[in-house]
This record gives sequence, structure tokens and C-alpha cells, in this order.
Amino acid sequence: MAEEDKNQNPQLNIELDEATAQGQYSNLAIINHSISEFVVDFINIMPGTPKSKVKSRIILTPQHAKRLAKALQENVKRFEQAHGEIKDYEKQPIPLNFGPTGQA
Repeated sequence: MAEEDKNQNPQLNIELDEATAQGQYSNLAIINHSISEFVVDFINIMPGTPKSKVKSRIILTPQHAKRLAKALQENVKRFEQAHGEIKDYEKQPIPLNFGPTGQA
């Protein structure tokens, strides 16, 4: 019986190297999808900078995307229960060519 339980719930060993553990800051996520995958690009936009690069791209199956959305929703709920409501400030539109403008 114990061997049967072991096969149904195998242990998963997940490693986290030092560079990945540092993480990437992102203040913008762009999400695209096809019939078979969701692509989430994480970007760090800095004021006054004319362009930004994608810092990380995560590709998910639709099933994993749905699980991630549910997990985020549950974690936001727990966070708000512990720390109060997260303010959802009015979203400013992101200009296509943000940054300082030059004059001739």
C-alpha cells in the first residue's frame, strides 16, 4: 500500500540557482495566446527611457495559464486579508514612444 501511495504522489525536487533566485523586476506584462499556448512577456519600463527590452518570456499551455491565473487570484486574496486591499490605481496609457522628446 505504501509503495502504491509513493507512485501516486512522487516527490519533485526543484532547484533554484543563485542567478534565477535574484529574480527580474517587471512593471509591465504583455500576454498573447494561440490555440496551443499563452506567451507572457515581462518588461521593466523606466520613465525617460525611449525603449525597453523583454526581461523574461514565459510560455504556458492554456491549462497551466488557467492554473496560474487561479493561483494568483487566491494569493492576492490571502495578501489582502493579511495586509488590506491592494489599490488598483487608474491605469495610465503607455505611449508608444515614451521618453524625452528632442528639439531641433
